[in-house]
Amino acid sequence: MYPKGGLLTFRAGCGSARAYSRPAVKAREPFRPTRCKSGADGIVRMEEGRGRAAHLLPAAQILPRRYGFGVFSMAAETKHERWMRLALALAARGRGRTSPNPVVGAVIVRDGEVVGEGYHERAGTPHAEIHALHMAGERARGAVLYVNLEPCCHFGRTPPCTEAILAAGIAEVHMAMLDPNPRVNGRGRARLEEAGVRTIVGELEEEARELNEAFTTYITIGRPFVIAKFAASLDGKIATRTGHSRWISGEEARCRVHELRDTVDAILVGADTVIADDPLLTTRLPGRECRHPLRIVADSRGRVPTEARIFEPALPGRTLVAATPAFPSERRAALEARGVEVLVLPADPQGRVDPVALLETLGRREVTSLLLEGGGTLLEAFFRAGLVDKVLAFIAPLIIGGRESPTAVAGEGFARLEEAVRLERVRVERVGEDILVSGYPRRGRKAPEETPCLPD
Repeated sequence: MYPKGGLLTFRAGCGSARAYSRPAVKAREPFRPTRCKSGADGIVRMEEGRGRAAHLLPAAQILPRRYGFGVFSMAAETKHERWMRLALALAARGRGRTSPNPVVGAVIVRDGEVVGEGYHERAGTPHAEIHALHMAGERARGAVLYVNLEPCCHFGRTPPCTEAILAAGIAEVHMAMLDPNPRVNGRGRARLEEAGVRTIVGELEEEARELNEAFTTYITIGRPFVIAKFAASLDGKIATRTGHSRWISGEEARCRVHELRDTVDAILVGADTVIADDPLLTTRLPGRECRHPLRIVADSRGRVPTEARIFEPALPGRTLVAATPAFPSERRAALEARGVEVLVLPADPQGRVDPVALLETLGRREVTSLLLEGGGTLLEAFFRAGLVDKVLAFIAPLIIGGRESPTAVAGEGFARLEEAVRLERVRVERVGEDILVSGYPRRGRKAPEETPCLPD
């Protein structure tokens, strides 16, 4: 059984913790210590004593994260939501590894017991349903399948999961959401129902949509899901007037950023950021296998020195420079000699890289998610173009001040409040000593007349 309530101490993604759970049926007994492991996949693994199977709980269920503590409860959940939440947690284990595919988890339940489970590990490998069916074997016949995304019904890199489900004799399928892929959308469900399998859609749909928000954007409009991330002081500064910026945010917030890098396909920074900070933009999570996303530098005219650390051939992963036809040919040859690709894109009227053209090109390369890591001019260009899909703002408890101190979003700013970017579905979370404010830009705002462009 899952623990019905309790207190959990943890540092998500940065190690292990100890949880204390109190079963509802023994509410008067002392808390039992339970080992807990947390990782960047957003999963907390609860192990209730020896000989019992470990259960996976999504980190989003542990609310609020405050001073390293979290309170969780599953008492109000139905049995179907309980199994669907397990499917979501399994799916989250594939984040950053399945692109351009979605992350999917599957759980097969028979007579109230999990007989099969699995998740999609990498593109081109068996889907979550196949792993779960193989684990269940003959016990899948007449059982119930829980999956966070509608099973596929077409031949892609792997055969359709619907046919495997039917062959295994699954009697009922619960899907958190339909697949937004136009090749599937509703067709997988229809195929199962035509064959006599009962289907239910919508349990924990909001959580499922957020888990695959990058895939949904990519598969429906053909470009990456864009996340704008920045760390700023309480007064909105990202550095002092002398350019000193290390470190505005604390260790826990920086750890969270590396967890984020571990899940995205690409990172984009402007030329000024590379010139000022000389970053590596690698993923650093000690003791764990890390994924290093594609590093992209927006450098229209070749201002970044070829000796910058981001161009080091020994760095894990790949680096790309987004340039315009004005990029010097000799600089391009020098970078390509170091293994750096120079991608020449159309220039806007100001001679800078067009962000729309960049996103379209990345989409064609099957990049499903893009993290904007700075600086202020880059963020302003994407905000002004209406290309930001999600905002992650780490706010540190300090005041920097100064008219010349750079702000998180630079440029001239919006002239009227109705043009400003307002967030919805806002969350506020404590991360160490910092505050993380996250949300999604509201669509349909009045657009400014200026033409957006990337920094030089």
